[in-house]
Amino acid sequence: MLMASELILFVLVVFAINLLPAFGPPTWSIIVVAGLNTQIPYPVLVVCGAAAAASGRFALATVFRFWGSRISERLRGNLAAAKEAFEEKRRNWLLGLGLFALSPLPSAQLFAAAGMAGVRLLPFTLAFFAGRLVSYSIYAGSAHLIESYSMGDAFREVLTSPLAIVVQVALLAGLAILPRIDWARLLGRQQESDGNSGE
Repeated sequence: MLMASELILFVLVVFAINLLPAFGPPTWSIIVVAGLNTQIPYPVLVVCGAAAAASGRFALATVFRFWGSRISERLRGNLAAAKEAFEEKRRNWLLGLGLFALSPLPSAQLFAAAGMAGVRLLPFTLAFFAGRLVSYSIYAGSAHLIESYSMGDAFREVLTSPLAIVVQVALLAGLAILPRIDWARLLGRQQESDGNSGE
């Protein structure tokens, strides 16, 4: 009964952290905390952690999709152009899936951007889940090298690391700029440039 309660609490914490658009501790650190301080086996933590993280990111993207539908018509048009440009080539999908599965960058802003642009979320969520199964397993496998680790340590690393702060702020800035770019005009210019270079 105790382990079941601990697992439920762990899943809720991971889900909530992955709802944050920025400055949340990485899920692997929560898995390490739970592994060191509860009776839950690491394989269970890895699978449940990856599922809760993917669900949280999917929910985050859904919130941004709703927000994207409430902005001005001009900004919605920019996002629609970005979506059309992304979805028209299979290579873009493959690169996107690889980015969501393997990228070392914070994933919150990636999901927020995908939600805002209105692209299909399920393929990216599944890629994220598969990638996190691998990375969380690696972290869990090395957790025995850590003598002690707390939730406070996890948050402190995110909120006091200059590099982490710069990366998060830069990604948030990119997210704010995304709908303001006239993608149709920008990509149209690129197409014209490509056409002229081929003459």
